[in-house]
Amino acid sequence: MALATLPAVTNGDRTGTARHYLMCRPEFFAVTYAINPWMDPDQGADAARAVRQWEELRAAYERLGHKVSLIDPVDGLPDMVFAANGALVVDSRVYGAKFTHKERAAEGPAYLRWFAERGFETMEPAHTNEGEGDFLTLDDVVLAGTGFRTDVAAHVEAQEFIGRPVVTLRLVDPRFYHLDTALFPLDGHNVAYYPGAFSEGSRNVLRRMFPDAVIATEEDAAVLGLNAVSDGANVVVNAEATGLSLELERLGYNVVPVDLSELRKAGGGPKCCTLEIREVTGA
Repeated sequence: MALATLPAVTNGDRTGTARHYLMCRPEFFAVTYAINPWMDPDQGADAARAVRQWEELRAAYERLGHKVSLIDPVDGLPDMVFAANGALVVDSRVYGAKFTHKERAAEGPAYLRWFAERGFETMEPAHTNEGEGDFLTLDDVVLAGTGFRTDVAAHVEAQEFIGRPVVTLRLVDPRFYHLDTALFPLDGHNVAYYPGAFSEGSRNVLRRMFPDAVIATEEDAAVLGLNAVSDGANVVVNAEATGLSLELERLGYNVVPVDLSELRKAGGGPKCCTLEIREVTGA
């Protein structure tokens, strides 16, 4: 199998690759329970406003030349909008999610079924993991978070299934309960991250692997600025992460700010809403 050929996207300074994303419209979004420090059931959330903000995110991807597919939301699964948590998709192989909290347990099978119905090779996991929330794919390696939601055993299980090296990183700050809240790939070879989210050993690993990484401040991390999506040329990022945005612009990236403040009440940002479908085609 050969890697799928996708059109290039550019901003004049950098060239990226058009992507294929899976998203879920937040028709049933609500904050009725608390499974991370961002969630406050007493504060609740405005589902209609969340839908409007989500639609703007979807439109931003399409304006950038990306393809967006949709999975139907399920009543009773208010966090299903956070599609990134639903699976890890590499080379048309789909490693399913097995959620830590019972409130989200039904999401894993729903996402895996979507892929199976479309002919993808799927694997039902034996170990707890939350998909791309804790698995971030670069060209030659998959970075994998642990500490709050994903077992290290799932890192091994995923590596065996997708056939790519997986590097474990330990998260230590409960605000950054998934890897994708503390780090995002800028392209296939480099990342941006907030060091304070990681254990000392994991910080050393990141420094060794990515000496040219963009280092985010706590202020930008605290508005989920690192829950961002980059195609190598354009970075879709929470609008409040102003310092990070300025640094990315200085480096030649086109920054696309979005307002997902309503979804942030459940601990989500652009990346949480976005599951990348990495396919292979041909022989």
